Amino acid sequence: MALVVSAAVHLKLWFGGVRDQSVGPAFMVNAVAGVVIAVLLLTWQHWLPAFLTLGFGASTLGAFIISTTVGLMGVHAHWEGFYVYAAAVAEVVCIAVGAGLLLRARTGRLVTAGRTA
Repeated sequence: MALVVSAAVHLKLWFGGVRDQSVGPAFMVNAVAGVVIAVLLLTWQHWLPAFLTLGFGASTLGAFIISTTVGLMGVHAHWEGFYVYAAAVAEVVCIAVGAGLLLRARTGRLVTAGRTA
């Protein structure tokens, strides 16, 4: 769900005028990637979607933090507005869920390996 929330926020902002800025293409890539990763996470029992979820959250949140501190591609964003906080919370959730799923996948492999040995 957090992936879709972040993707929806970025798509809304893209339609709201970000598409005309230098970061516009990145917002569209973010919107599409969030939906694709969400589908993978729901349909593929593998560690890769968990890794992509973690990376999506970390890179998206990291890019926003950079844009609010030193600027990113000529854009200086601010921590204000509902959509900013909704996306930030969703991205933190993506990081936590992705990390949790990766740990569970790793632990599951170790437990399975221990049972077969």
